[in-house]
Amino acid sequence: MELLDSAIVGLNNLAVKTRRTNVKAGELLLLFSSCLQNSQCEQRINNDLTRCRRCGKCPVKGLLDMADELGVKAAMATGGHLALEKVKNPSIKAVVAVACEKELREGLLGCFPKPVYAVPISKPNGPCHDTCIDLEAVRRALDWLLRSQLGRQGVA
Repeated sequence: MELLDSAIVGLNNLAVKTRRTNVKAGELLLLFSSCLQNSQCEQRINNDLTRCRRCGKCPVKGLLDMADELGVKAAMATGGHLALEKVKNPSIKAVVAVACEKELREGLLGCFPKPVYAVPISKPNGPCHDTCIDLEAVRRALDWLLRSQLGRQGVA
């Protein structure tokens, strides 16, 4: 099943890139899984990202810093239903989703036709526990979606 999940995520990302989505920074959501937060952290930020102290002990700091820098919205989801609720907000026109491939596959199907670029996490400590993300891959996805919008306006 993991191979199928990976294939679906890859095909989806190719389709999103081919689509050339027209999105402004304020309409782009960076949505990530709660399993990226350090399990030892005393700051439970599931419902309030402003509670994050940005200590750097987990990837959440990097994701929030990136969202702030680019002016995109950021949200954390503890599961698929909460993630879909955030994505279905009419003010959100496109999403960069960061989660395990199984959650991404399920989420992609639930979000269609809204464009969702999926960035899979790595699980060095097993599933759903202190997971990791390639922050550069997330940055490339955000930059690509924002550049796509700029390209439509004739800006290089």
